[in-house]
Amino acid sequence: MGDWWKGAVTYQVYPRSFQDSNGDGVGDLPGITARLPYLAGLGVDVVWLSPVFRSPMKDMGYDVSDYIDIDPVFGTLADFDRLIATAHDLGLKVIIDQVISHSSDQHPFFTESRASRDNPRADWYVWVDPDHDGTPPTNWLSVFGGPGWTWDGRRRQFYMHNFLTSQPDFNYHNPEVQDWALSVLRFWLERGVDGFRFDTVNYYFHDRKLRDNPADWRDLADPPDNPYDMQDHLFDKNRPENLAWLSRIRALLDDYGAASVGEVGDTHRAIQMMGDYTAPGRLHQCYSFEMFGRSFTPGYFRDRIEAFFSGAPQGWPMWAFANHDVPRQVTRWLPYAVDQGSLAKLAGALLLSFEGSICLWEGEELGQTDTELSFEELTDPQGIAFWPAPVGRDNTRTPMVWDASANGGFTTGTPWLPVKAPQLARNVAAQEGAQGSVLESYRAMLAFRRAEAGLRAGKTTFLTAPDPVLAFLRGDLLCLFNLGKEAVSLRLDGEGSQAGPSQGLGLTPGAVRLDGNGFGFLRITGGIPGLS
Repeated sequence: MGDWWKGAVTYQVYPRSFQDSNGDGVGDLPGITARLPYLAGLGVDVVWLSPVFRSPMKDMGYDVSDYIDIDPVFGTLADFDRLIATAHDLGLKVIIDQVISHSSDQHPFFTESRASRDNPRADWYVWVDPDHDGTPPTNWLSVFGGPGWTWDGRRRQFYMHNFLTSQPDFNYHNPEVQDWALSVLRFWLERGVDGFRFDTVNYYFHDRKLRDNPADWRDLADPPDNPYDMQDHLFDKNRPENLAWLSRIRALLDDYGAASVGEVGDTHRAIQMMGDYTAPGRLHQCYSFEMFGRSFTPGYFRDRIEAFFSGAPQGWPMWAFANHDVPRQVTRWLPYAVDQGSLAKLAGALLLSFEGSICLWEGEELGQTDTELSFEELTDPQGIAFWPAPVGRDNTRTPMVWDASANGGFTTGTPWLPVKAPQLARNVAAQEGAQGSVLESYRAMLAFRRAEAGLRAGKTTFLTAPDPVLAFLRGDLLCLFNLGKEAVSLRLDGEGSQAGPSQGLGLTPGAVRLDGNGFGFLRITGGIPGLS
């Protein structure tokens, strides 16, 4: 059981949007607990909860004001304990977000730190003097717009924040901060969690020399929507000191048999960092935004998987196509779709065939699409700051749709984000048990992955195939995916029989046909087959 996480499928639950139990329009822990049988029946292994800690909710819980208590909007510690017990009874493991690179500015530690330059926590956050002309000491930017520094009149210094001004960064060069963070992890491990998803895991340390970031050296076809993406972030994050800190985290997790997932947020060297961060003695697995783009070609997926396993043969990836921060994959890849349902089923089969661990985003198994929102309906500070582009994150965070009733069965009140007709059409009740539905396709693929040793643990061998077909071997399974709209016929040099779920697959002696967005699996006898 020590490697239970390896090859597992995790399902990300966004607590505000999963199930509301008390009619206030916001999802909560009792609501999630009531829906855990659905997740167990879906066939996932792990449930990941986005933050449920006390927070002023300036960034919807990713600004924590108390790391060892539950925010009342979500419930209580007793509700949390019941959720863990219920999940374990159903055979599900639970990991929870840890947002420990920064806190809320309402955290008592920051209140103390900003009070003076000589209090016990004066050095717990990143404070610096201004340059002689009164400007910040570096050109570092905030992901959410503007400088990465804010002036504080109490200390007459700037404090660093990679995100909102209300999210000051901890100073991880201070060993006391590291010790405190480990105590937070220990608190939740003692309550029975099975591990953690570490938010912004490459943001813990900053450059002590306060060097400016260089400009982005890449020649991009389109200029970024966000100025943050115009820099190569060598000095405000991605620092080598991170590696020793991750080793301290791993040592604690090993004491409890718990697992870790790190979110690597970087646009330049994410695959390399995924490997570095999951080297022996560090995190168990990492994921990045590398598969969250709009490209949908065989080379796009092959390049990322090969780059990881060639550069980090002892590391371990977690692959995902979407999460709470990016547009949903059906929305992103719609130009390649025969229709939305076919694309959704193809994407699910593709992701669940990859070597590594897998993470599914809430509603992905329904073929859910982004919700079109007006400016007045937004709550996301990033979406508001950069309107109209990038769109922001609310569009992917709208409530889970359980049935076709008002508000999709999510709440009896007014939902915190609207549930609209296009999303209502893709609900659980309508797809449950319906042959050919996206939901049943995901269930079949999850069962197939769990049953097939090759999909759980087999190495990947990519095969040469004509575009837009992606073809690879996992154990004795030949995995075939047509990423285009038009049918493709392939000559198969080898022997194989159909295995597992399929869509638009035709098999005749020596030949394979894949309809547009088609996929299928062949059990191969003999050597590596040829495709042409």
